[in-house]
Amino acid sequence: MIMRRLKELDKVAYVRFASVYLEFEDVTEFMKELKTLVRKRDGAAARK
Repeated sequence: MIMRRLKELDKVAYVRFASVYLEFEDVTEFMKELKTLVRKRDGAAARK
């Protein structure tokens, strides 16, 4: 619930929190999450 709300409010705070909470093992996992955020942002921008 916290992560969902952070994702809506502040993407940077979400990524910082997720990096600790989700215990990313390496940069690849971290980059995968960042790419997901970028795709969602780009999709939302395209709909406007």
